[in-house]
Amino acid sequence: MTHPREEVRARLQTDRPHSARVWNYLLGGKDNYPVDSEAGEVILKTFPEFAAVARLQRRFLARAVRFLAGEAGVRQFLDIGTGLPTADNTHELAQRIAPESRIVYVDNDPLVLVHAQALLTSSTEGVCAYVDADVRDPEHILAEAARTLDLSRPVALTMLGIMGQISDDEHPADLVSTLMSALPSGSYLALSDGTNTNEALNTAVGVYNEQSANTYHLRSPQEIASFFAGLELVEPGVVSTAAWRPDADQAEEGTADVSVCGVAVKK
Repeated sequence: MTHPREEVRARLQTDRPHSARVWNYLLGGKDNYPVDSEAGEVILKTFPEFAAVARLQRRFLARAVRFLAGEAGVRQFLDIGTGLPTADNTHELAQRIAPESRIVYVDNDPLVLVHAQALLTSSTEGVCAYVDADVRDPEHILAEAARTLDLSRPVALTMLGIMGQISDDEHPADLVSTLMSALPSGSYLALSDGTNTNEALNTAVGVYNEQSANTYHLRSPQEIASFFAGLELVEPGVVSTAAWRPDADQAEEGTADVSVCGVAVKK
């Protein structure tokens, strides 16, 4: 019988890069292993702007959650593909506006979950919960999320950089549709992903895929936009990550053409 610690150690796969840990390295974090930093450096050597792409996605998360908790009035968030905690996590952003907000974080990396449970602590008025699950199992995610969220009331589903980890053979659009179908009218989808429009980025991701435990699949902006099928896009629609409701007082970095994002509501 496998000891729980041995199982976690096996899942960590510290001999191969993992996407959440590589992303953490690119964001300047320290929750990664040498194999992850090495993979990050390979990416940066081929596509030096990649760290800026990571920062742009975090800034989009902040703007999107502020919109969702503020203007849209959402009080429940389902964050799939959480990644390792950093500044301005989903619950911090939402509870800063509405302390009673309830957030469920979902990831299948054991290191992410350990850090999430230790660091992503809710306000006293709200709730944070953590689910060990893979986006490829949306029914399980929904069942676990329902322990914390009232799925008869609007939920904001955030999926940043996660659909790129799903191959076309795994039908990513169907996964998004299954999740959104279970949520009521008034729910939102906030999604972003990398595009295949830059040859240097395509090369960098190809090199990463050859050594990583998780492969990443860049797609055209049109393919990423198709994940919002059946939903009503919030202005300005599906645009480059830097162009979605930018903060007037913050100049964005110039790598906006390699990732797109959008927010849409279920009517």
